[in-house]
Amino acid sequence: MIGPMETRASSTSTGKCEDCPIRHRAVCAHCEAEELAQLEAIKFYRSFEAGQHILWEGDRMDFVASVVSGVVALTRTLEDGRTQMTGLLLASDFLGRPGRENAPCHATAATDVTLCCFRRQPFDRLMQSTPHLSHRLLEMTLDELDAAREWMLLLGRKTARERIASFIAMIARRQGGLRGAGPLHLDLPLTREAMGDYLGLTIETVSRQVGALRRDGVIVLDGLRGVTVPDPARLLAECGDERRPARQ
Repeated sequence: MIGPMETRASSTSTGKCEDCPIRHRAVCAHCEAEELAQLEAIKFYRSFEAGQHILWEGDRMDFVASVVSGVVALTRTLEDGRTQMTGLLLASDFLGRPGRENAPCHATAATDVTLCCFRRQPFDRLMQSTPHLSHRLLEMTLDELDAAREWMLLLGRKTARERIASFIAMIARRQGGLRGAGPLHLDLPLTREAMGDYLGLTIETVSRQVGALRRDGVIVLDGLRGVTVPDPARLLAECGDERRPARQ
């Protein structure tokens, strides 16, 4: 099920929870020192190269994990073989569900990915005895539900241009942007083809709408993945319905 590198936390620079770049956003965000010590005792890191499979749909899951860095793409396969991207996990997002034995979807590294993993059974036991852990996971699950509802609106009602703008805004938020008025730079985690899969658009439509946003000065392209947003407020205005900054 998983074959890439596995390293014990104590041997890496990100081994200590207090030094972790996602410490205050991940499932362990509210944990106190004693609770963090219990998590440290059962965690390990796994690294995946871009394009590498992390989980196959239906696999038995013996672990859950927080995304430390990189982007994980979640996809489902229909009976006729078609696939649909159903979500993206970015830094601090949680992969897996306590108590669930099988993976509900494929998980693939869209970029190079590092996961902080916990064996599922010890983690399940900690969930029962650690209120801070279970409460934070509930918060994250509700955020994920809100994001799914926002994405239903995007796929069902927004134009192709609004979908592209909303996707760029989502990535900007998760990379810490859209908080100020100045220009911001971000790296898109997906290829144009993958963006089309995620947004329900053809690759030709994605390229055409990205080009239109560039010509209109909403974005500036920098190579294959780099994007500069000169005016974040203008990008938000292109999103169609950005009344509240949903976490997606």
